[in-house]
Amino acid sequence: MPHLAHKQVLLGITGGIAAYKSAELVRRLRDAGATVRVVMTPAACEFITPLTLQALSGQPVHLDLLDPAAEAAMGHIELARWADVVLVAPASADFMARVAAGIADDLLSTLCLATQAPLLFAPAMNQAMWSNAATQQNLKTLASRGVRFAGPAEGAQACGDTGPGRMLEVPDLVSAAIGVFAGGPLTGVRVMLTAGPTREAIDPVRYISNSSSGKMGFALAAAAAEAGANVTLVAGPVSLPTPAGVSRIDVVTAAEMHTAVMTRVADCDVFIGCAAVADYRAADIAPQKIKKTGETLALHLVRNPDIIAAVAAHRPRPFTVGFAAETNDLLVHARQKLERKGLDLVIANDVSRSDIGFGSDHNEVQVVSIRGERAPLAGTKRAVARALIAEISHRLRPDAAQPAGALPT
Repeated sequence: MPHLAHKQVLLGITGGIAAYKSAELVRRLRDAGATVRVVMTPAACEFITPLTLQALSGQPVHLDLLDPAAEAAMGHIELARWADVVLVAPASADFMARVAAGIADDLLSTLCLATQAPLLFAPAMNQAMWSNAATQQNLKTLASRGVRFAGPAEGAQACGDTGPGRMLEVPDLVSAAIGVFAGGPLTGVRVMLTAGPTREAIDPVRYISNSSSGKMGFALAAAAAEAGANVTLVAGPVSLPTPAGVSRIDVVTAAEMHTAVMTRVADCDVFIGCAAVADYRAADIAPQKIKKTGETLALHLVRNPDIIAAVAAHRPRPFTVGFAAETNDLLVHARQKLERKGLDLVIANDVSRSDIGFGSDHNEVQVVSIRGERAPLAGTKRAVARALIAEISHRLRPDAAQPAGALPT
């Protein structure tokens, strides 16, 4: 399988003669399996045409910050959420300075501020500009904020100078993009997650279910795969695409989810129960559609198996994380669940809030452990998922860098 299979690479191109390499870069990124979208600054269009990049990427090239054709005229947000990595090649001295200063005056600089995806810059400029103290300070500022750098290389430059400032060659840039997804904090760790609702049949056309969209569980699966884990996702009935690098098992009922999990639990190191599993099912499923014959209909319900408790009681036992989706007394219920089921962590979220509840693209959660609660994590579900995976990674490997605000181990 190509090294960038299913990865979504947003290629930013700024103004510089090295932009001519971007055409070949698009081709080689696609050869590695990536889907590529291109964003160009106005200066970049002076060196290479958008039409060239559109033909090579197979996607429209994005140029304008305020694009009426973009979703709700917020193209920068749409692209920021779409990207698995933002690769800026070439990254000019001017562009680096603007991002370091937090200036967002064009589409590319704005989405760099808006994205939660890793940023990878490939600097390209005159050797004197690269060596200038201002550029070197901007480099340190960006690196301190997590921006990664590929290059620059040394050698002859278009202006006739020789020295550092050449953009890396295309194969090296592709390797750098691949490296963003390699060697994460969960490399070699086997993670199993559940996500989405379950459906419990009443008759051939009706069922009991809930409002879970599966978005949080799928975001966690994607974040775990980004962190290098070997990820198995047991998914209830949802219409979400499988995250890159994730092995997916589709189920419908709680019993099917229980079977899928328990037959594989011995082969996982971490279990995250994010699914909204129905607590009850019909004792007897009617073989034919139940006809409307009266003002009321009585259903006899029985308990479904408790998947998260069964995992926590299994020996050998994986590191076990549960979710507590509550509508009141959030932390009280979360701590009761932690203690009653013997979990390592409980992720508590208030599903009564329409802005972060079921179906929303945003979430706010609190991590509860035997030692206490950490400050709430809020943001897009993708951003929250990455923060939660960082928290879990630290608890598995305490020698790794501790995420900001993490609980003591």
